Amino acid sequence: MPILLALDASSSACSAALLRRQEGRTDEWVTRFALTPRTHTQRLLPMVDEVLGEAGLSPSDLDAVAYGRGPGSFTGLRIAAGAAQGLAFGLERPLLGISTLQALALGAHRRHHYRHLVTALDARMGEVYAACWRCSGGRVEALSDEAVLPPVQLYLPPGHDDHDWVGVGSGWTLQADMPARTQVAMSLSLPDVEVAAEDMVLLAADAFAAGEGRDAHEVQPVYLRDQVAWRKQP
Repeated sequence: MPILLALDASSSACSAALLRRQEGRTDEWVTRFALTPRTHTQRLLPMVDEVLGEAGLSPSDLDAVAYGRGPGSFTGLRIAAGAAQGLAFGLERPLLGISTLQALALGAHRRHHYRHLVTALDARMGEVYAACWRCSGGRVEALSDEAVLPPVQLYLPPGHDDHDWVGVGSGWTLQADMPARTQVAMSLSLPDVEVAAEDMVLLAADAFAAGEGRDAHEVQPVYLRDQVAWRKQP
């Protein structure tokens, strides 16, 4: 019966989620979420106290800690990473870094049952962080690498043009700059959806069960600025 805590501060939103996973029973979780631009440092740790308190747990009850590893706001990623690393190190618990783009995809799938998603976050400087996903039964499969790139270079994976795609995340405010084929393939775009720790903690539970937890000092934010890798369509 693992108990996991996830933290996120990768965007304008700040969130924390506590998950108690029970064999053969419905997951139980407590969450906090707020749009708090520029006040993540003041809000994140109080949210942790709130979810633990509501669940009647102490930090020592946690089996693992997770955080939004990115991509996203450089400052926000460092805030969440620092808080999560501090907790994991002090408690001697494993730490898991969870993709913000994957969490966006899972959230849209859980709430609306969308199956083919392009998650994109505004990376500023005329670029987006983006990745493509196929979702089914609460699982999220990557169909592309995560990358930072100009919107004009955001193409769908080869062989997948015939699906009903949904765009999720702030990067879709730049939809008009994307290739015409990508725009036409979108049945819907949801630029106002934010990353949430509620979705991250579910991904973290699966990663923890698979033995992917790491020592606190081994987990680092993923900024993508120096990892530009996207399979471009000819």
